[in-house]
Amino acid sequence: MSTHVSCTITDGIAHVRLDRPDKLNALTLDILDDLVSTAHTLRRDKTLRAVVVSGEGDAFCAGLDFASVLRNPAGVAKAFVPRPLRGTNTFQEAPWAFRRIPVPVIAAVHGHCLGGGLQIALAADFRIATPDSRWSVLEGKWGLIPDMSGIQALKELVGIDQAKLLTMTAEVFDGSRAHDLGLVTRLDNDPLAGALRLADELAQKSPDAIAAAKRLFNDTWTSSPRRTFARERIEQAYLLAARNTKAAREAAFTKAEAVYGPRGR
Repeated sequence: MSTHVSCTITDGIAHVRLDRPDKLNALTLDILDDLVSTAHTLRRDKTLRAVVVSGEGDAFCAGLDFASVLRNPAGVAKAFVPRPLRGTNTFQEAPWAFRRIPVPVIAAVHGHCLGGGLQIALAADFRIATPDSRWSVLEGKWGLIPDMSGIQALKELVGIDQAKLLTMTAEVFDGSRAHDLGLVTRLDNDPLAGALRLADELAQKSPDAIAAAKRLFNDTWTSSPRRTFARERIEQAYLLAARNTKAAREAAFTKAEAVYGPRGR
């Protein structure tokens, strides 16, 4: 296994780091396996409140390390086979497993965010990036398509014409344009600090409500209104009876009283 993915957890916030700075955090098969296993482990952690994904050194991730990966054709063939239950192969599961974690996942992007790196970032719930970060659906440069869950993520975030254009041209653009396109949630000159601030803010909310919101949006984004309404009712019925909801309500009342004075309940 790779030693180029690390994860630390502090106060319920996990920080996953791509740690291959000498290669701009380019992805090997071992790194993909480590991302999958890291995400699956975090998904089982009931104490978790948020996840931040970042890259060490001068880049978030420069994409797939073709020189390394193509030296192992048997490994590529194995990684290309989909898992029957999840419907993803290793290339797809490495980003998409983070989408399945029931807490918010925030990508902190600086430097290169290209190809597979972009697809890892797009699988997060939020992306905070420097204005001068470099983005590209780079697979088109090599005569390929994004196949690490990128098609699914792009169609959720941008219009179909822009998704096609970015994929077909492999244009390289900066973080400011990525923000204008809807690929970046917030711009920040220190995206890791911004991601950690957002993670801390979200960690203070009811974990049940945060998880329900993530499930609802992920599961119903392309559903009919009728199905979405039904899911809303199911999730809300659970939340109305949940202990964390009562705690959040009491905290909100206390804060309001501190600001506005005592009020009837």
